[in-house]
Amino acid sequence: MQQDSSTDDMKTLAECLNKMVLKGYTEDFKAGERGLLSLHNERLYDVGDVNVVNFYRFEGASDPADNSILYVLETNDGTKGTLVDAYGPYSDPLVNDFMKQVEEMNKKGVHHDTAAAHR
Repeated sequence: MQQDSSTDDMKTLAECLNKMVLKGYTEDFKAGERGLLSLHNERLYDVGDVNVVNFYRFEGASDPADNSILYVLETNDGTKGTLVDAYGPYSDPLVNDFMKQVEEMNKKGVHHDTAAAHR
């Protein structure tokens, strides 16, 4: 997972989210104890079902509570969307744990093909 350095026109979280939506990343995801939940189609994804396409960090000028990270994700069934979290001391432990597991799976090259399981 590599951070995109071409963020000239995406200086805020809102600008970046808007650009990702225009690129087709329209789903909103939420990490939970059972996995990654797609908020629109209400599907649940395991760590092996998720690929991190990119991520962007945003730092608050004066308040650490304004630090956030945007994950750009794609699932093995083609669902494309984003997951937003704070980073640093205010990060959500569920998001942090899930994304660490996804990163480890991506490093190992392990992914589940749930589309094949549903055929």
